[in-house]
Amino acid sequence: MPLLPISVVDDKRLSLTRKLVLLITFCLAQCLDGFNVAALFSAIPALEISMDMTESQSSWMFSGYQLTFSSFLLVSGRISDVYNPKIVFIGGFFGLGAISLCSGFVNDKIPLIILRALTGIASSMTIPSALKLLVKVFPDPLEQAWAIGLFGGCGAIANIGGSLIGAVFVKWASFHWVFWFAACVALPVALACVFIVPSQFAETTDISALEPGTAKWKSLDLVGVSILTVAIILFIFSVTSGSTYGWASLFVLAPLIISILMMVGFFYWETLMPVDKAAIPPRTWFYNNFSVLFTIALLPIFWWNTVLSIFTTLWQNIFHWSVISSAVHMLPLAIIALATSFTGSLSRIFSPKWIILTGLFLCMVGTVLLALGGGQPENYWRYIFPAFALGTAGVMLTYTHTNIAMFQAVPSSMAGTVGAILNGALQFGSAIGLAAISTIEASVEATHGGSHEYAGRAAVFWFLFGIAALEFISLSFFYDRSTDHKPQTQTQGGSPMYPVQHSMHSDATLSCK
Repeated sequence: MPLLPISVVDDKRLSLTRKLVLLITFCLAQCLDGFNVAALFSAIPALEISMDMTESQSSWMFSGYQLTFSSFLLVSGRISDVYNPKIVFIGGFFGLGAISLCSGFVNDKIPLIILRALTGIASSMTIPSALKLLVKVFPDPLEQAWAIGLFGGCGAIANIGGSLIGAVFVKWASFHWVFWFAACVALPVALACVFIVPSQFAETTDISALEPGTAKWKSLDLVGVSILTVAIILFIFSVTSGSTYGWASLFVLAPLIISILMMVGFFYWETLMPVDKAAIPPRTWFYNNFSVLFTIALLPIFWWNTVLSIFTTLWQNIFHWSVISSAVHMLPLAIIALATSFTGSLSRIFSPKWIILTGLFLCMVGTVLLALGGGQPENYWRYIFPAFALGTAGVMLTYTHTNIAMFQAVPSSMAGTVGAILNGALQFGSAIGLAAISTIEASVEATHGGSHEYAGRAAVFWFLFGIAALEFISLSFFYDRSTDHKPQTQTQGGSPMYPVQHSMHSDATLSCK
């Protein structure tokens, strides 16, 4: 049986006001994900003092969240595709709010680290389900591009705004409010979504939805999802522990090797599964430009987190700037990211290839400026500010239009899974990249004057420039423009055929074959 088509009629039943309210609601999921990481940059020093944490223990406040968030993305994405994305979205928000509320009352490091890991699981439920609902609320390609662009922009804004909000709480209240603030946002949103998310958009278009309720669990590919989830947990654990325990230690090498073998096993398992049952059908990687776009998605969060971690430490520990002053100097990143997030409609005018290449070029220019200057407070306006402006505009263009292109390359019935793959790529890039730069920075500083010199940080930015340059070259050679904007002109049954509908039709054709 072919996949069910998207109903544009359902979309037209919604008023513009309600669609905008829904978009804001979905964007809050992305904002809270960014906030849960960024706000801790400001709160960690206070947490270390209050709970007598070592540096390695405090790093698990980040690593525990990142590990579980990345690991459970595919699970939640697949559940959103097979079951009801509305329930997954509400459940994730409620869990996030409840866990954050409890975290605010905890004053012991071990329970807090465990709660941070549970927060990552709850957050992983909100992102793929939000994207699944978003592409249903905005099926028109122009509106969808704009909505996805804004959704992605909210993550970048939260990364910077979160650090400022966290700094305000730490300075004038306490670090407990970093957790309580997330609860104050998440719990009311969870309740409101029960009423504002339309029931017709909660119905999945995945072919698995046609099966009886008791048989749907078989479509989750529990074996494949379990293998990949464990593999991701071991992989992220190993790369985030390498700089602490040493890359040659058995504690790091054993989980790294096991995770790689399990990933190979996962991809082999997927070739044995029926297409409509597999968590990530192998043909997913052969949708037009999907693989190269996945590679590009490894960069954006890595770039932002590198900038945040490098300059937060430099400004507070070396320059002795206050938490508030450091956060204010980061504001250009948030302001420019917000402005650039509204460029989604450009994807209907220009090829995504040229837009993403432009973004990568701006990113490279900004990164070179960060490598050349930044070691002195007076360098902010000469080097750092223009680097922030150019770099974040470039990364945001790359992030926004990679999002849009990936969702238009695959069937809308896979929106939850694609959202999981995309966000997984963003997290993988950040986890692997941050592990690499911590090693690079430490090794350079050991021979070039220690942490008070800028040499180690400059080496990190040259490494980041090299990554961006490789992605620029890869996209130049491997992105295929032959299908850009073509699905809009095709028809099916006399009606206009949107890109996502065209993908669904093609997917169904492949299934029949």
